[in-house]
Amino acid sequence: MSEQIHNSFLEKTRRGEVAATLSVRLVRTNEIVVMAKTVGFDGIMLDMEHSTFDLDTVSQLCIAALAVGIAPLVRVPSADPSQIARVLDGGALGVIVPHIKTVEDVRGIVQAAKFPPMGRRSEMGAMPHFQYRPLPAKISGALNNESSLVIPMIETLEAVECVEEIAAVPGVGALFLGGSDLSAEMGIPGQYDDPRFVAAYERIIAAGNKHNVIVGLGGFQGRMDLVEKLGKMGARWVSAATDSGLFFSGAVQKCKDMDAINAKVREN
Repeated sequence: MSEQIHNSFLEKTRRGEVAATLSVRLVRTNEIVVMAKTVGFDGIMLDMEHSTFDLDTVSQLCIAALAVGIAPLVRVPSADPSQIARVLDGGALGVIVPHIKTVEDVRGIVQAAKFPPMGRRSEMGAMPHFQYRPLPAKISGALNNESSLVIPMIETLEAVECVEEIAAVPGVGALFLGGSDLSAEMGIPGQYDDPRFVAAYERIIAAGNKHNVIVGLGGFQGRMDLVEKLGKMGARWVSAATDSGLFFSGAVQKCKDMDAINAKVREN
């Protein structure tokens, strides 16, 4: 039997399209993964930085995503090597790391996330990515190195300044532009049309294009016009929605519908 790790997220980016992930930081059960698959998301982004999710919760959601055929990506709280390795061992196909400032930060992430010879991650044996079948380390390690994404976040001024060098680090598979935090660091929170922010995203996308690294967009859910623009420039992934945002906006709309109905009922 030929072993492989199915990654529809990567397949879509390789076709030159923009993959869409659902950011999950509220719902803790597998239903959210099945719903994400049903409506057409290419992956889920499990956010450990901005939630109280623990490793067990994240692993269960990752395993569900692998089972239904969408890519599980995890944003960890920090560059702690043990955290990075454990979320990947638990079923993630990519690890998103915040607070990056230097190229050395990124090299450390690669070392933690990749098996030898690319990195120093410890071999664990049977993995959820292969339905727990025991495989030779030479095979499982190589397949994981090929299919799992190391994704430094570009959300600091320091990271923008060295983004070309970051994109060139062997083992980096994507850059994730954190629009909210980067614009806040610039002193222009949420002002995505400001020339300084425009110059930053142009530089980030150019670095990704140059080094054949996926560029993802975070914090752009309310600016889908920019997602289209940046997609044409070369961005290949967007965090298109959050579970909390979808629930809240849907609930608000439903309450507005009921207000309208009650207004008409009162007229009778």
